[in-house]
Amino acid sequence: TYHGATVAVKQVKKCSKNRLASRQSFWAELNAARLDHKNVVRVVAASTCAPGNQDSLGTIIMEYVGNSTLDHVIYGSGCITTKRKADQLSIAQCLGYSCDIMAGLVFLHSHLIVHLDLKPANIFITEQNVCKIGDFGCSQKLGNSASEPQLCQQGGTYTHRAPELLKGERVNPK
Repeated sequence: TYHGATVAVKQVKKCSKNRLASRQSFWAELNAARLDHKNVVRVVAASTCAPGNQDSLGTIIMEYVGNSTLDHVIYGSGCITTKRKADQLSIAQCLGYSCDIMAGLVFLHSHLIVHLDLKPANIFITEQNVCKIGDFGCSQKLGNSASEPQLCQQGGTYTHRAPELLKGERVNPK
């Protein structure tokens, strides 16, 4: 718990193979800091301080949203109960999840943040059955001009990448 609330704690490890990528991922996670939207996992606090014996770039404390993801619901793996796994998603659930995800994306894009790794495993589903976008390790904060596309610094999961990025085009909030 953190200030009386249940939270998730993420230790961002230094990657011995690519320290620059590890640093970029840590700071990218903080793109969502100070944002507050019901469909975006909220960053509560972060620190770059770590005990000397830990190989860590820092710690990110986020609201706890459970450990159920859209990936679990679609593919029936992980922590979802057998009953829920066996159930087909109804049209109403699909629409509700889609609206939650779109609301989160519209909010992020209005703050010039592009996720760049949006996939079912990064959509968390709360106990209240609300979808929240999480894992901002590949995200990018665009410049002040939303109309001015920017070069993508990091990729995300290749199979879930936006077509314009696969074609080598620059990132924009569209």
